Amino acid sequence: MKTKTVLGWIALATLLAGTARAQIYDTNGDYVQTFAGSGFSGYLDGVGQQTMFYFPSAVAADSHGILFVLDTANSRIRIITPSGTVSTFAGGGAQSTGVGTNVDLSSVNDASYAGMAIDSNDTIWLVASSSGHFYKITSDAQVTFTNLPLSGPSGLCADSSGNIYVSSVNRIYRYDTNAALTVFAGSGNRGYADGTGIFTAFTSPTAMAVDAANDIYVWDSGNDLIRKIDQSQKVTTVAGKKGFIYDADGFGTNAAFGLVGGLCSDSRGNIIVTCGSSVREVSVTGDVTTLAGNFLQTGSGYANGIGSAAEFWGPTGVCLSRGAIFVADTYNQRIRCITNNPTPQIVGASNLQLATYPGLQIMGAVGRAYQIQSSPDMTAWKTRATVILSASPFLWIDPSPVASNKFYRALLLP
Repeated sequence: MKTKTVLGWIALATLLAGTARAQIYDTNGDYVQTFAGSGFSGYLDGVGQQTMFYFPSAVAADSHGILFVLDTANSRIRIITPSGTVSTFAGGGAQSTGVGTNVDLSSVNDASYAGMAIDSNDTIWLVASSSGHFYKITSDAQVTFTNLPLSGPSGLCADSSGNIYVSSVNRIYRYDTNAALTVFAGSGNRGYADGTGIFTAFTSPTAMAVDAANDIYVWDSGNDLIRKIDQSQKVTTVAGKKGFIYDADGFGTNAAFGLVGGLCSDSRGNIIVTCGSSVREVSVTGDVTTLAGNFLQTGSGYANGIGSAAEFWGPTGVCLSRGAIFVADTYNQRIRCITNNPTPQIVGASNLQLATYPGLQIMGAVGRAYQIQSSPDMTAWKTRATVILSASPFLWIDPSPVASNKFYRALLLP
C-alpha cells in the first residue's frame, strides 16, 4: 500500500475562496523521466529523445505494451515500441480510408481531435471534434470511418466488451459492438445531478476512462468534478469541489481540480489524472494525491525528477503500460514516463546471462526501464537501446551486432 505525506497543507501563495491549495504527495518514489521526444516541435521518427512530435495530445497502450500517440498538429498516429523506437502508424497520406500512412487524417482535424482509445482487440478509435468523423483503425492499420450524429464530441474511452463511450455536449453516449449509438447518461441539459441514466445532468463532460469493472469515469469540466457511471447507468460524484477551479488534494469532494487533460485507470481501480501542471491519483477510496508536478508552477516548465521536482507543460493524455505511467506532455513535445525508485543501478552479474548470440537476458523489475550498453574494452561504453521489461527474464538481442561489441551490460534507469 502506498504511503502519503502532506507537504504541510502548504499555503501555496494563492488563496482562492479563502481555502489553501493543499498538495499531498505520494511518497512511493514516483520518478519522472523522458521516454520519447526531443522537446522541439516537428515530425521525426527515430529512437527515444532523437524524435519529434507536434502537440501530442493522447497516448494509449495496446495489449502488447506498444504505445500509440495522437500527434495532433502532425495529423498522425505515432507508435512507440517498448524499446523507445518511434514510427508512424497512420496519417500523412492522401486517401480518406485505406492502410496506415496512406490515409489523410488532416482533412478532418481542424486543429481538434476529441480523443483516442484502444479497445480489447487492439483496435484504435479516434474522433474529430469538428466533423464528428469516427475512425476505426485495426491492429494491421486498416483505416475506416463513419459519421456520428453528435455535436462537438469531446472525449472517448472503450470498455472490455468493445463498447465505445463518447462525451458530447452534456451527455455520455455508448456506441456498441452492433454500431448502435444510444444515450448512456445525461439529460442533455446543463447542470449537475447524480442519479441514473438520462435522469442525471452534466455540464460539458470531456475526458473519460474505464476501469477493470467497466465503470466509466468522466471529467465533468463545467462542474469541476470527476463523476463515475457504472454499467447500471448509475451516476455518482467521486472527487472534486463543484465551482472551485483551482487544484487541491484531499479526500473526495474536499479535493479540487482545475483544468483536467486526461484520465486513465490502473489495475487496482485507481484513477490517474493529468491536471494543470501535475499528474494526480484518485484512489479507489476517493483519496486524491499528487504523483508528480507542482501546483505552484505557472506557464512553461520541464524537469525530470521525483514528485515536486518534476515539471510538465500542459500534460493531456495519460495511460498505463508495463507498470509505468506514460503522459503526453503536450507543450513540451514529449512523452514522459513515471516509474518508481530514482537511483540508477548497474545490474549485477548474477542477474545477467550472456549466450552465444550477441545480447542479454535480464532478470529484473517488470515495468522498469533498462539501458543496454556495449563496449569493445569494458572502458568505453556505448548505449545500444532502452527497454522496459514486459517480463522477467527479458531477452534482448543486438539488432546490429559488430565484432567490436565484445561486452554488454545493463543499467536500471531512474
